[in-house]
Amino acid sequence: MTGNKVIVTAALSGSAHYPSMSPYLPITPRQIIEDGIRSAEAGAAILHIHVRNPENGMPTPDIDVFREVLQGIKARTNAAICVSTGGGMGMSTEQRAAPIINFKPEMASLNFGSMNFSVFYMAERIKEWKYPWEKLSMLASEDYIFPNTFKTLREFLSIFRANDTKPEIEIYDLGMVNNLAFMVQRGHIKPPIHLQFVTGTLGGVPSTVDSLVTLYHAARDALGEGNFTWSAIGAGRFQMPICSVALAMGGHVRVGLEDSLYISKGVLAKSSAEQVGKIIRIMRELSLEPAAPDEARQILGLKGLDKVNY
Repeated sequence: MTGNKVIVTAALSGSAHYPSMSPYLPITPRQIIEDGIRSAEAGAAILHIHVRNPENGMPTPDIDVFREVLQGIKARTNAAICVSTGGGMGMSTEQRAAPIINFKPEMASLNFGSMNFSVFYMAERIKEWKYPWEKLSMLASEDYIFPNTFKTLREFLSIFRANDTKPEIEIYDLGMVNNLAFMVQRGHIKPPIHLQFVTGTLGGVPSTVDSLVTLYHAARDALGEGNFTWSAIGAGRFQMPICSVALAMGGHVRVGLEDSLYISKGVLAKSSAEQVGKIIRIMRELSLEPAAPDEARQILGLKGLDKVNY
């Protein structure tokens, strides 16, 4: 953080949660836009965007859907937008990179290593499915490797540079810190770098204090003090505990329905904005304040909303 200002990111929809899991998960462009606006009004400086097929909620790389969401958000808030390049299961590298090339956003995510990204175990909790694709997709993740090779990372970083888009480096385990250090040594990415430590995803590190501290120390040792900013995610029920630890450690935070469908034990969140409000209440108990969008741009060195292509 800078002074007492903390950047709150709201991740609105994602691809790991399924429509049958919550009636509040935003699916259509209008629903995603509205959740984004409410989250910005609640205090989120950055909105992290995936999009879905409005007919069935399946994650989609459709550029027209991205355009509708990005333009709809920009028309009503100056929050910074971080576009996902994680996409959804089975999307090609070209599909994942297309939003950067087409829209030149201020930020975009970049998962920094291949991993067994799995949600198959959640299928047993769902009694009724809204759409046929959901159960098939969820179970298929047991045999899915999310590919992010050194070649594709190099290609992605080249695309980021060409479009003046700042990468948000997603770190799911210790090996990804090592991957990043290697790419820095090769000159493919230069400090200051923004990291997102992701805890609690099956295939990555668990949501524990030890995991978060270990990732932070590894990044500090590999990149050097002052050469990076960082934020943290706690998946599922660990959303608020991990974000609270990150606040105590001097980091920024991410909440939203992409990461957790709940606002408290057994209570579904009706919007990402609810979770933004909760983490800001916790933040203020620690004498911290949410950064405004332009303050977040200054902290992260973003190019500004006037330089995007949407």
